[in-house]
Amino acid sequence: MRKQMQMTKPILAKIPKLYEQEKDSNPIVYAKYFTPWAGWTWYVTEYDQETQNCFGLVVGNYTEWGYFNLEDLNEVHGPFRLNVERDIHFTPARIKTLVKGL
Repeated sequence: MRKQMQMTKPILAKIPKLYEQEKDSNPIVYAKYFTPWAGWTWYVTEYDQETQNCFGLVVGNYTEWGYFNLEDLNEVHGPFRLNVERDIHFTPARIKTLVKGL
């Protein structure tokens, strides 16, 4: 997996496992992935290190909560072979601070 698609050690030290924030109506987002060409964004609130499955908010054609996999995102390519990227400048924050109208 490309370096920008991996969870860093600092993120892994803090990010909850799957289902640990499910009762929180305003969970903390620990990582942000995006398509530089299409306006899609994946906000990761929970993560399973073994399977690389994530749970979080997906903002694309519409906005919904759901599961996605980092290996699958690694296979997505845009024009000129652009890839989904992790926002390396992202700071963890509550989802309602990041996405208006939730």
